[in-house]
Amino acid sequence: MTDAPAITVIGAGIVGVTAALALQTGGHRVTLIDRTGVAAETSRGNAGAFAFSDVEPLAAPGIMRRAPRWLLDPLGPLSIRPAYALKIAPWMWRFWRASRPRHHAAAIAAQASLMALSRAALDRLIPRVAGEARMRRAGQLQLYDSAASFRASLPAWEARSTHGIPFDLLDSAGALAEVQPGLSPRFGHGAYTPTWMNTVDPARWTEHLAHAFTDAGGRIETADVRALRQTGDGVEIGTDTGPRHAAQVVVAAGAWSHRLAATLGDRIPLETERGYNTTYPTASFDLRTHVTFADHGFVVSRIGDGLRVGGAVELGGLDLPPNMRRAETLVQKAAAFLPGFDPTGGTPWMGFRPSLPDSLPVIGRAPHADRVIYAFGHGHLGLTQSAGTAELVAALAAHRDPAIPLAPFAPTRF
Repeated sequence: MTDAPAITVIGAGIVGVTAALALQTGGHRVTLIDRTGVAAETSRGNAGAFAFSDVEPLAAPGIMRRAPRWLLDPLGPLSIRPAYALKIAPWMWRFWRASRPRHHAAAIAAQASLMALSRAALDRLIPRVAGEARMRRAGQLQLYDSAASFRASLPAWEARSTHGIPFDLLDSAGALAEVQPGLSPRFGHGAYTPTWMNTVDPARWTEHLAHAFTDAGGRIETADVRALRQTGDGVEIGTDTGPRHAAQVVVAAGAWSHRLAATLGDRIPLETERGYNTTYPTASFDLRTHVTFADHGFVVSRIGDGLRVGGAVELGGLDLPPNMRRAETLVQKAAAFLPGFDPTGGTPWMGFRPSLPDSLPVIGRAPHADRVIYAFGHGHLGLTQSAGTAELVAALAAHRDPAIPLAPFAPTRF
């Protein structure tokens, strides 16, 4: 492989690591660079879900009518930090446009195609890296506070049905208890997606893939990449430890990716969904499946032998300090919704989810540098779409036709 083309992947989160492994499998010499290390950022603290049924974008019809009520609650499921409101206004305008019915329908179709590819790609990846022991296949239960909110969710479930996603609608506390015993009696409506799966631990899964990559000869380096410049024979990579060079570069740096794109002249409206969670080393509640509290914007999932309570969306950029009261609020709700859950002894955390206004990632060659491939902006679906994105990146690097049309994910769509 010493004469193979050299590719550098920037970002050692789940998308970057999986892409590096796919490129290596395709015969490339690959170096992976990250400023902090493997799974040291958002990929470390997510809920561990492969949410292939989540084809509904956040920018949905009616979202702007509901948003003001949410935004007035600084601890609610969707909030904007006041100090960030003016800066995020252009992104919110694009978000509103993406919520129009025509754009929304197109986003669902594009998301469904990437989800189908990602599920198939994950099925190919797991045996290749002996990863089945790191998977948990227990489905997902989505709960609604009322019959009204359940009815309001039905169009989204019908959209899932159109794209072949199996689910069971449940309209009684007894039916819910058959899937997940011990819920608060306030819940009488929900939906169960049996094919939903999780990883036992997202950080351990990312590290497992990184070990597979290095065992096969890949290199992982620590450096802060600050600029990119395409040259006649490749890409110059400016880092805090000096310049590097590669024949091609993949930008998979999550919420920091737009800063690198800007050095190439590309203005991509990437924002951050700041997600909060609390992780418990042991499980005080017998959680049988991944549980989503739809009207509150958070989930409870199994992580290792413990539990993780997290979610919600705070739009606040990369630089403002975290508001850990949001994590505390989610824990308080979990204690109310799951009788017997012990809210003490957890470790809170905050991470940056890279988000585009239409809830679709950017996957494609940089408009101003054809030796650079972008693979970022997956929002809360980075783990879910990592294997599919990796196969698309490998196809682009090898100048092969991708498995799905990439126009909906083009960097130029904004």
